[in-house]
Amino acid sequence: MSTTLAKPAEVQRKWYLLDAAGKPLGRVAAQAAVLLRGKHKPTFTPNVDCGDHVVIINCDKAVLTGNKLENKLYQRHTGWVGGLKETSYKVLMAERSDFAMTKAVRGMIPKNTMGAGALKRLRVYKGAEHDNAAQKPQAYTL
Repeated sequence: MSTTLAKPAEVQRKWYLLDAAGKPLGRVAAQAAVLLRGKHKPTFTPNVDCGDHVVIINCDKAVLTGNKLENKLYQRHTGWVGGLKETSYKVLMAERSDFAMTKAVRGMIPKNTMGAGALKRLRVYKGAEHDNAAQKPQAYTL
């Protein structure tokens, strides 16, 4: 019995729509990472980028379970001495919920060129309106 390996030219990409309203941020991000990577396909090949396009809407209505809204911090560094900046997820979800979702998905994607290609196929929107209606994305249920 032989194993079928996908070739980059044979990959067919679909468009999926994920609605994050009322769902945990991490669950939506994990499902988006699976779709972007292509692990849901029977022809998944680890060394070939065979993932699909993902559109995530209603990121401002995504929830964080437990006390993460108050206790979890987003940290970044400016590059200067003493330049560590911290923002709580309560502020981050209120102001930049699309960035929080993108950051969560980015953490679940491989840190290489295939992961960078997968992140280019991710579109994240705060509200219910999106610019990808012409591609006719299929609604994907979690």
